[in-house]
Amino acid sequence: MPYPISGSCQCGGVTYQLLAAPKMVVACHCKECQKLSTSAFSITAMVDASDLVIQGELKDWSRVAESGNTAAAKFCPTCGNRIYHYDPAKPEAIKLKPSNLSDTSIIQPTAHAWVSEKQGWYQIPDGVKVFDKQP
Repeated sequence: MPYPISGSCQCGGVTYQLLAAPKMVVACHCKECQKLSTSAFSITAMVDASDLVIQGELKDWSRVAESGNTAAAKFCPTCGNRIYHYDPAKPEAIKLKPSNLSDTSIIQPTAHAWVSEKQGWYQIPDGVKVFDKQP
């Protein structure tokens, strides 16, 4: 796949370029990600901050995770669309929400996290890593 790939929030107020392939794509089944996605899981693409060029205003939101770490998010202040998550202690590691990319073919999870909270009706495909909680 040729990079960069462009992405944007729903209203177009925030745009970005992903300059390189994600290191990993994870489907998270925790209850918080179910709330975020309003679905059975949320998709995250692990990328380096240096591989993401963002234009537009972003707002911040954070909460304390079960681990005690801060789980922070950046989102569009107009439409509320999440762009990425990160740990403020590790700002170089971005957890991009890739469903807002113009080419979503990279969204092929190779791991599923928090399967201890997975919806019973969803079947995880064979051949992917599975983690009961956070890897």
